[in-house]
Amino acid sequence: MFLPTTPEEVESLGWHQLDVVLITGDSYVDSPFIGAAVIGKVLLRQGYRVGVIAQPDIQSGSDISRLGEPLLFWGVTSGSVDSMVANYTATGKRRKHDDYTPGGLNVRRPDRAIIVYSNLIRRYFKPTVPIVLGGIEASLRRIPHYDCWSNAVRRSILFDAKADILIYGMGEKAVLSLAGKLKRQESFTDTRGICYIAGSARSDCIEMEPFEKVSADPQSFSRMFHLFYQNNDPVTAKGLCQKHGARYLIHMPPCPPLSQSEMDAVHDLNYERDLHPFYRKQGDVRALETIRFSVSTHRGCYGECGFCAIAVHQGRTVQWRSQVSILREVKALTAHPAFKGVISDVGGPTANMYGFECRIKQVKGACGDKRCLHPAICDHLKVDHRHQIDLLKAIREIKGIRHVFVASGIRYDLILSDRENGLRYLTDVVHHHTSGQMKIAPEHTEKEVLDLMGKPGMDSLIEFKRLFDSVCQTSGKQLYLTYYFMAAHPGCTEAHMSRLKTFVSRHLHLIPEQVQVFTPTPSTVSTLVYHTGVHPASGAPVFCEKQVKKKEKQKQILLKRS
Repeated sequence: MFLPTTPEEVESLGWHQLDVVLITGDSYVDSPFIGAAVIGKVLLRQGYRVGVIAQPDIQSGSDISRLGEPLLFWGVTSGSVDSMVANYTATGKRRKHDDYTPGGLNVRRPDRAIIVYSNLIRRYFKPTVPIVLGGIEASLRRIPHYDCWSNAVRRSILFDAKADILIYGMGEKAVLSLAGKLKRQESFTDTRGICYIAGSARSDCIEMEPFEKVSADPQSFSRMFHLFYQNNDPVTAKGLCQKHGARYLIHMPPCPPLSQSEMDAVHDLNYERDLHPFYRKQGDVRALETIRFSVSTHRGCYGECGFCAIAVHQGRTVQWRSQVSILREVKALTAHPAFKGVISDVGGPTANMYGFECRIKQVKGACGDKRCLHPAICDHLKVDHRHQIDLLKAIREIKGIRHVFVASGIRYDLILSDRENGLRYLTDVVHHHTSGQMKIAPEHTEKEVLDLMGKPGMDSLIEFKRLFDSVCQTSGKQLYLTYYFMAAHPGCTEAHMSRLKTFVSRHLHLIPEQVQVFTPTPSTVSTLVYHTGVHPASGAPVFCEKQVKKKEKQKQILLKRS
């Protein structure tokens, strides 16, 4: 069933008042890939009455008021993307299109959506039950963060939104714990996975330097960020607190990751995999084309790339679903009236991280002094593609399945390191699961830039290309690699881009088409470097291109035809 979004739907369910109303910057697509839908369905399964208001009109109270005030809390999210990333390109141009808005025009999601929606609630419901922030925008802005759109360090979004509580990361456990405490009228202040505002510091939390200092001093900001980053692992993290003016931000330790059975249960919920009829009349949602018949197999990432937010939001521990659960979902898809036998994607943040994890990390937490994959793949991470090979084979054999694609990016250094099953996995993906092109993301070629990114060197890219070409030739498949590159990342100069251009021409024999300019998104290591101008480990100065025209010039160096 869809979660109700109109008073008539609420009444048809026999509900007189909702426990929770979720406000989202996306249109309401009921899918396991959409955070508001997942959180709503998780709460619904536990007996809470939940409604959704998607992309409310911010000029009036007509939308925000139509379901009335909830009994327990308002849940506010910008949607699947940070609203500033959704609304602006890396060079500051306003985006015309939004894949999560009916009709595709970018006219429904306000800048800094969480702040706008929270203020909208308070305008029409004052006083009211707690406002709880969640989703990617809240998660990455939960502490003071450099905001490239205002070129300033902004305080925790809890203060700017005038909200009460913030749930960070993947919020299923935290939201159920919080809802239960609010229902029982108990204190919520010891709930893991949340932030809240208090009048004083907590003695059991590590105190970070105050906002006023970190916003004015890049070195102080850097110390704060490292302390924050070191306390993101659910096994080892301590609580944090930080003074903002006369009040304190309290940052509780992260929730433990879902167990496999808990993760299976989230994906076993009854999702409609469609746009709610109330919003469907406004037009099609382009994102639905990609996610409707895709299957998520795992969450989290070992990569910890400097420019990526996954480590801070989903975590550095990879959690995966059971094969039984995934096959049950695929079989259910075959009964969908719109299904035509094609699974668009089977994967996660990176496709080939399913089914293996470092046992030391699971017991003792992620290492504080090294990454899993950079500068080399850790010996304790026993890379094994066997589980994904078996999974893909089992999906192919389900009646009604014609094609199964692996469209998520593939980490080629993992394939090369798996001496037992890497070649077999690549061969299977080439034979059965690639439609024309396989996506990989080397991002750059120059060591200075790659080291700041946390990406593998070019020797592994050359080796993988040879292996890929050999497998294609043997199989008789005419397939190609699609390479994603990045311009204007911290440490990258025009000279670096010129050498990258020479490399791709000489070794890859192409002119790249997938080139993006680095966007300093909140709470990533690369953004820390961009703001402070120093190397996060050595403290050495790092060149950071900050002029928009010169950022675009770096991109054009790679795109131009010689």
